[in-house]
Amino acid sequence: MFDKLEDLLLHYEEVMNQLSEPDVANDAGRFRSLMKEQSSLAPIVETYGEYKKAKQSIEDSLVMLDEESDDELRELAKEELNESKAKVTELENRLKILLLPKDPNDEKNVIVEIRAGAGGDEAALFAAEIYRMYVHYAESCRWKIETLEMEEIGIGGMKSVNFMVTGQGAYSRLKFESGVHRVQRVPETESQGRIHTSTITVAVMPEAEEVDVQIDEKDIRIDVMRASGNGGQCVNTTDSAVRLTHYPTGIVIYSQTEKSQLQNKEKAFALLRAKLYDLELQKQQDAESQARRSQIGTGDRSEKIRTYNFPQGRVTDHRINLTLYKLDKIMNGDIQEIIDACIAADQAIRLGKLNEE
Repeated sequence: MFDKLEDLLLHYEEVMNQLSEPDVANDAGRFRSLMKEQSSLAPIVETYGEYKKAKQSIEDSLVMLDEESDDELRELAKEELNESKAKVTELENRLKILLLPKDPNDEKNVIVEIRAGAGGDEAALFAAEIYRMYVHYAESCRWKIETLEMEEIGIGGMKSVNFMVTGQGAYSRLKFESGVHRVQRVPETESQGRIHTSTITVAVMPEAEEVDVQIDEKDIRIDVMRASGNGGQCVNTTDSAVRLTHYPTGIVIYSQTEKSQLQNKEKAFALLRAKLYDLELQKQQDAESQARRSQIGTGDRSEKIRTYNFPQGRVTDHRINLTLYKLDKIMNGDIQEIIDACIAADQAIRLGKLNEE
C-alpha cells in the first residue's frame, strides 16, 4: 500500500508542476483533465501527509521516553505516543478507503426514474412524495433538477417520473437508492382506516454521453405529436411532444415537458442513452457475479430496499439494518444519514474483500 502511496505522491507532484506551466491554461481540455486529476489525488496526498506526521510523532515520542528523565515530561511523551498511535490506525483505515477502486460513474450526473408499483392510486401518490423527497435533497446539495418525463394522475400522484440531477458526485451518493421502496400507511383514498402496503420502484442511472452509447439511426423510430394533459396554449396546440422507439430493446421514451419539439427530442435521447448505458452496466454486473455480491444488496431493481412506515414514524433500510424514527424529516429530503450509512457499509464490504485477497 505504501509503495502505491509514494507513487501517487510523485504523480501528484508531476500534475501540480504541469498545472504551473504557463501554456497549460491555453489548452482547455488538458487544463480540465489535469484539474480533475489533481482534485481526485488531493485527498489521498493530504491524508498521507497527515499519516507521515503521525508516524514521525511516534518516533519523536519514543526518543523522548528513552532520553528524558523528568517524570512530567515522560508522562507527556506517553500521552503524545498513545494519541499518535491511535491517529496512525485511523489514518491507515482512511487511506485504505481512499485507495479502493472508484466507480468510474461516481462523478456523473444521474437520471432517476420513479414508477408506481403495487397499490394503485396510493402507489402513485407515494411516487410523487418520493420524487419531492429527492428534489429537496438535491436542493440541499445545490444540485440542479430537470424533469425529463412525467405521467401524473388527477389526485396529485405520479404513475412515473424521470428527472436528471446535475451536480458533482450525484451518482456516488444516489446510486444506492435503486430498488423497491415500500410504504405502509392508511391511504387517503381508504375510508375504512386500514393500513395498506404499496410499492414504487426507483432506478438511478448515470448520465450517458454520446461517446458512451452509440445509437444507430436505423434502430430508432421518431414520432411527433401534440402533448396531452395540462399545459399552456403552445403545449397542446403544436406537435411538440416526441416519442422514441428503440427497436432492439423495445424501449419507448415519450417526452412532452417542453414547448419546443427540439428540446423534447434532446431530453428523450438523453433518457434513452441513460437507459441503454444502464442496461450495459447491468449486463456487466451479471457477468461479474462476485463483484455484484460484494455490493450492498444485489443491485436488482426488484429488490426491496426500504420501508417507510407512517403509523410508527420510521424508515428502515433492509440492506444495512438501519432504522430511523424521523420519517417526516426524511420525506422532506433529509436522507444524508441513510446515504452515508450505505456508503460506509459498501466500503466496509469492499475493504473486507480486499483484506481476504
